[in-house]
Amino acid sequence: MKNRLIQALVPLIVLGGLSIVFIGLAWQPHARAHATGNEERRNSEASGHESHEENGLLRLDEKCVAEFGIETAAAGPGKLNVSLTLPGEVALNADRLAHIVPHVPGVASEVHKNLGDRVQAGAVLAVIESRELADLKAAYLAAVEKVSLAQALFTREEGLWQQKITAEQEYLKARRELAEARIELLAGEQKLHALGFTEAYLAQLPKQPHESFTQHQILAPIDGTIIEKHIVLGEVLKDDRECFAIADQSSVWVNLNVYQNDLARIQTKQKVTIAAGPSLQAEGTISFLSSLVSPETRTTVARVVLANPSGQWRAGLYVTGQVHVEEAEAGLLVPQESLVRLEGTTAVFVKEGEGYRARPVTTGRSDGAQTEVLSGLTPGQVYVTRGAFLLKSELNKPTGEE
Repeated sequence: MKNRLIQALVPLIVLGGLSIVFIGLAWQPHARAHATGNEERRNSEASGHESHEENGLLRLDEKCVAEFGIETAAAGPGKLNVSLTLPGEVALNADRLAHIVPHVPGVASEVHKNLGDRVQAGAVLAVIESRELADLKAAYLAAVEKVSLAQALFTREEGLWQQKITAEQEYLKARRELAEARIELLAGEQKLHALGFTEAYLAQLPKQPHESFTQHQILAPIDGTIIEKHIVLGEVLKDDRECFAIADQSSVWVNLNVYQNDLARIQTKQKVTIAAGPSLQAEGTISFLSSLVSPETRTTVARVVLANPSGQWRAGLYVTGQVHVEEAEAGLLVPQESLVRLEGTTAVFVKEGEGYRARPVTTGRSDGAQTEVLSGLTPGQVYVTRGAFLLKSELNKPTGEE
């Protein structure tokens, strides 16, 4: 019985073994292909990673270097323009500013100029009718006639006295009256000169029509632009009432605020770069440094006079002034654009063989265009002066990204 059971199981065992062998042979090519695919994928990924970065070394072919516009130079010393940034404001040039008053009271009969008009010196701005002016002119003309009569009387009395016809007392009286008339004429003349009337005008005054005696022309004393106007037709004006303000804006003042701690570094004749944004900049020098400190702001004023032929520097503009304090020697200087921020540190890209490597550096002073490097870069070492930001972007790309 036992032998028959064994004889029956042998064929089943042989059949099971053959099935296992056949299944193994069928699975082996599939497993080998799967393993080969994984290995090729790993090799492909590794190969792509090395073409982008190998141990922090960024490799680029010549075509990429040309497209990125990458430029390099050898690190070396240079001169650093140490500057100080000060806030400020543009103001009108007070030396070229005129506040105009009529000098005599009257009524505005003509107004020829308006706000914003450009005028030349001597231009008629307005005309006022003034009784007081008429009285002054009449008094002057009366004084002229009085001098003429006194002169004639004195000449007559002087001749009679010399001929012993009249007493000396009459001669002295005529002489005194002539002197008094001349003093009165001089006083009247000076009053009219104070109102702006010239010698030529006074010489023609006796020939002027009487109706013009009340008219007073308000004239522009300088070339410039009318920035204030306080007069209208028919308005009654007092002799101390400002009716126009004219500013010559061909030059302006820039008043920079110097803080207490910076006073020792600021002097007259220092060069300053004035900026009111990236598109509006100019060069100047400090022409005045105030000796007074404001009790409210604890600052003093450093003034720069700027030429303003096109009028682009407008009063009231807020500006910054880069005062060039000194020129200092630096052991290593790099352009500001060669510095990048990587993982919270400042770095430059140095050239290593056919690639570029980011190297952390410690920076010192800067003038906005160049920065001093204290450590991390050695003299003569070739580094990227232009295109560092593009290298940083390439370095931060995920692996395998094109």
